Amino acid sequence: MLESVADMDMVDVAFVINLPAEALTWFAEPQSLVGLPSLLEIDKAPVRWYWRPSAWPVANHLIHRPLRVWSLDGPDKTALDALESRQAEHLRMPAPTAEQQREQVSVELAASLSHLRNVDADFWERDWRSTHRGSGIYPENHLWNAVHGYLDLLATTGQQQPGLTTRSDPPERT
Repeated sequence: MLESVADMDMVDVAFVINLPAEALTWFAEPQSLVGLPSLLEIDKAPVRWYWRPSAWPVANHLIHRPLRVWSLDGPDKTALDALESRQAEHLRMPAPTAEQQREQVSVELAASLSHLRNVDADFWERDWRSTHRGSGIYPENHLWNAVHGYLDLLATTGQQQPGLTTRSDPPERT
């Protein structure tokens, strides 16, 4: 995975961040983190990244049995060696039960709706718009991410047609 990407179309990365869960709802992109993908140069690679709050499980309806390869202590050599030898399966986190996943989706759906309502309420406020722009990210991106995250979680509950389960770019303007 790290040196030979010939057999991989895309790598998914979840960054676990020590921010309040309300600030890191599904697909939300806190202004304090918008420059990180560029700094790490993952925006130039076939990488999909997700922000996850440390208060919630890393795994969700899209992130299945993650493997920690980096922490505050640095790289996890055991995990990286296991990946290189294609024997990392035993190191991946266990899958949540169906009940655990339903409960977590319920928690995240409520937080996501609250986040969407907050973004909607603040969208036209001058100060909010000013603090939510920079590094190529605009207030519209925050609104779109809030809508997309909420609808994606809603789809997992069966209340909406599924299909919004991958990071995609907003439609281009014509």
